[in-house]
Amino acid sequence: MRKITFLGLVLSLSIVVIACNGGWESLFNGENLDGWKVHGTEKWYVEDGLLICESGPDEAYGYLSTEKNYDDFELSVEFLQEADGNSGVFFRSTFDGTKVSGWQVEVAPPNHDTGGIYESYGRGWLVQIPDEKENILKMGEWNEMRIRVVGGHVTTWLNGEQMVDIEDEKIAEGKGAIALQIHDGGGIKVKWRNIKIKEL
Repeated sequence: MRKITFLGLVLSLSIVVIACNGGWESLFNGENLDGWKVHGTEKWYVEDGLLICESGPDEAYGYLSTEKNYDDFELSVEFLQEADGNSGVFFRSTFDGTKVSGWQVEVAPPNHDTGGIYESYGRGWLVQIPDEKENILKMGEWNEMRIRVVGGHVTTWLNGEQMVDIEDEKIAEGKGAIALQIHDGGGIKVKWRNIKIKEL
């Protein structure tokens, strides 16, 4: 009976914390990879309260996905690219080893469509960003990305500027996790922090 009461208290406190944060919940605790799953052999680790992805000796694709699936949500995350920053944030995605089925909001070096949407092992680019928005990315500095997914409607923002806004029937049918990516090719290092989600 005491155990049930304690679990009820923990659940109640969690609900109160989420409510006080306007419905936002942290996906990364700043200490370890609890709540996440590693796909592949590339490096994912925590250092000084930051989540870091880095190419390993295989120089292959790597992913870190949430254990939980998310349908409709708003996601906010900050990233800092060191060396080559070719990465991304996937949503409604499923995994077979390091083969991913789903959609990626691009995180890439300058002039490579950060904030655009790419469908892996499918149609490829759905939306690339206009050339005049390529200067919004701050390479080597912290950037804030926001992603909103409701049904088939996806909107992305980078440093407060809207990057893409699309409606897509196939996305509307998608189910799966949120994930961070390490692109193949080696030499990649990206730091992440303040990964927060609000389910809609």
